Order: sequence, then C-alpha cells, then structure tokens
Amino acid sequence: MAEEVLKSFLTCQVCCETFKDPVSLGCCHNFCRGCLEGFWELAKNKNCPTCMRKDSKENLFINFGLQELVNNYAGRQSADPSECRAVCTHTQDLKWCKEQQRVVCPVCDQQVHGLTLVPLEDEVRNRKGLLKPELQTLKRRRKSYEEIYDTYDNMAQHCKNQLGETKKQIKAEFVQLHKFLIQEEEDRMAALKEEGKQKRETIILEQENIKAQMSSLSEVISAVEQDLPPKDNVAFLTIPRDHWSGSGPQVLSGGLIDVAKHLGNLAFRVWEKMREKIQFTPVILDPNTASNRVVISEDLTSARYKTKRQEHPDNPERFLEYSNFLGSEGFTSGRHSWEVEVGDHPHWLIGVAKETVDRKGEVWASPENGFWCLIRHNRGYGNGSREKLNLKSNPERIRVLLDYGGGEVSFYDPEGNVSLCSYRCTFSGKIFPFFSVWAAGEAQTRDVKVCGAKRDENVVREELNMV
Repeated sequence: MAEEVLKSFLTCQVCCETFKDPVSLGCCHNFCRGCLEGFWELAKNKNCPTCMRKDSKENLFINFGLQELVNNYAGRQSADPSECRAVCTHTQDLKWCKEQQRVVCPVCDQQVHGLTLVPLEDEVRNRKGLLKPELQTLKRRRKSYEEIYDTYDNMAQHCKNQLGETKKQIKAEFVQLHKFLIQEEEDRMAALKEEGKQKRETIILEQENIKAQMSSLSEVISAVEQDLPPKDNVAFLTIPRDHWSGSGPQVLSGGLIDVAKHLGNLAFRVWEKMREKIQFTPVILDPNTASNRVVISEDLTSARYKTKRQEHPDNPERFLEYSNFLGSEGFTSGRHSWEVEVGDHPHWLIGVAKETVDRKGEVWASPENGFWCLIRHNRGYGNGSREKLNLKSNPERIRVLLDYGGGEVSFYDPEGNVSLCSYRCTFSGKIFPFFSVWAAGEAQTRDVKVCGAKRDENVVREELNMV
C-alpha cells in the first residue's frame, strides 16, 4: 500500500507516468518539464494544467528532492556526471510538505521556508493509519457485494425451478381445460347427432304414413273409375263418397335441425358451464413474498407453516423474520372483499398491509407499522393495537372488507355477517392483502385458504356499498 501511495506521489498528471526531470510551479503542482512545456505550447498560455492558475517560466524551478526520490524509486541514476551534480543527494533529509502536499528537500529547496515539514516515513505511516478504517469499509462493502452476488445465484436457480414448475402447472391446467372442452364438444356433437337421428326417424315415419294414405287413395280412385256407370245411369248416384271429403296432408313443423339451439352463443354457453365448474379466487397469494417458513400451494390459494426453513433467495419482496406473505395484487382505490377459511387453526394474522412495510426486521403488525390485522392466537383474538377481542364464537371463515377511499378495513364472520373488528385510517400508496400463519399444533386445519364469498355476489356488493 505504501508503494502505491509513493507511486501516486511520483506520477505526472499530464503523461500519467513517473516524473522525468520534475519541475514545480508556484501553485506547488509538479510536472515533467517536457510535459509542462508541451502543454503550454498547445494551450498558448502559461496556466497550470491542474488548477489552471496562470503562471510563468520565472516561477518554474527544478524539484531536486522529487528528482532524487524518482531516481531511487526507479532504481536508476543519471550516467552523466554533470547531471549528477544537479541532483539532490540529501536522501536522508527528504521531508513531506503538508501545505504543498509534496516531497521536498529542505537543504536544496529554498521555497519551503516557514512551511510545515514532516519526515517522509511519518507521513507514509500516517497515511497507512488513515487507510486502515477505509480498508475495513472497503472489505465490508466487498463482502456485501459477495452476498448480493450469491443472492443473485440463488435467485437464478430459484427462477429456473419456478420456470419448470410453472410450466408444468400451466400444462396441467390446460390439460384439464382441454379435457373439459373435448368433453363439451363430444356432448354437443352427440346431442346434434341424436337430434338428427330423431328428425330422420320422424320424416321416415311421416313418409310411411303419407305412402299408406296415397295407397288407400289409389285404391279408391281405381274402384271409382271401375264403377263409373254409363252416361246418365241413375245407379251412379248411389256410389259412396267417403274419401271425397277432408283436407289434404300437411308437413309437420320442426322437421329440420334446430341449428340455432346448437350454435347460438355456443362459446358463451360453454364458458358459462366452465365457470360453474371453476372456482374464482379474488386474492392470489404471492410466493415471492412468502417467508421461508411458509409453503404456498400450487394453485396459490392456500398456505401452511413449515417448521424447517426452506432454501429461498432473500429477494427484496420476501418477508424474512416472520411467517408472513402477501396477496399478488395491491389496491390504490375502490372497495374489495375476500374470505379466508381458517377452520380451527389456532394462530394466524389476516388483514392488509402497506407495500412499504419492513419485510426484513422483527416488526409488530400494528397500524403504526403499516399493518391492519385481525389476530388469532392460542389465548384468543386481538388487533394490531394489542387490544383483546371478546368474540362469542370462533369463526371458521373470515371476511375482509377493504374500503380504500373510505379509509376503513372491516372483519366479519360470514356466518350471520357478524362484525369482529374494524380500523379507520387514511390509506396512501398500494395496500396488499396480508397473511401470516404459524404452527397448527393439534388443530385439524393445517392451511389457511383464500376463497370467494359463499353468499350471493349481490349480497356482497351491497355489503361493500355499506362499508
């Protein structure tokens, strides 16, 4: 390190190489003589290349002390005896000038009178002392870079795993959708085929009836023609005329395929049927926010506590200290509702949280820290203000109603629409659904599960409008 410091002292700021024939200006900046004169020639002035202070050749002087230090550093001496006489030989007397921040020889340099000079080795030792804490800072910074680098390694591997699992789940979902659509297609083609069969059978039956009628009429016509009497025979008047009256045959309506029934709004009716079979979840859990002690289900709707920590990257979104996690979508306006099945699980937190909450420290889930929650623990129920709630029963399902604009979060037991607790506040920024789940102990319910409202959507809308 001392060698590097010394090297920096012996480097010309024009050519960035070790000084050759060093000279000093009145502003105390040092340069190679050739570099300085070349700079002046190009600049058409006599300004210092470093501070741009105007100077002149009269203020230019050879820095013998610096020349000797350069020679010693480079391990070379001038071969010219006449030049040797021009170089300072007082190597043991070299000092460091604090005001001019340069190496000087008090014997040869007449411009250092009245300046603060200290032994060169003392200045190097002092610089070393100053560098020690800075070195520790640099080491700590390097360690933090190493940790971030390792975190990115973990994130890359985790992303690879997520990519594979997500692909697998997407394919599985579409396999189910394809099965449903194929079955729907088969059912509707079978219905069309059945109707076509019925129409054909009806037409054939009608044709046979018509054929029988035609045959009967043909026989009557033949008999009448045979029995026609001679002209003006009175017996002709006694011929029966039963087949002469009555209306002719009629084509039955509805004999064609009901195309409108099979094709009308086909995609919409299939979608409606699909909607009956597929459950919509108003809040999807975000696995990237889940603590290493939380396991999120494949469909991202339920979570459970895991005693052994999982190997997840410490990405900025993830909660570190507690078994917390968030919904994937945040809200900045409007009214929103979702329900969480908790069963007999003894320890959980359900509510909302600011996007900016501390996710790495041990922070209590209070409104002051950006959390608005209903808390269930082994000793009962409470809120983020550490107030105990005396509930008449243990709800197995919790409904959360968020009114962002109205500044209120309310919690209900959907069974009877019983109010459990509420918060009044002024929201700012994004607000996310918030959850925390702990060990289930002896309870039968191991997971907490997000779901839609059991009751009719119109009822839920009315409740949201009342919030």
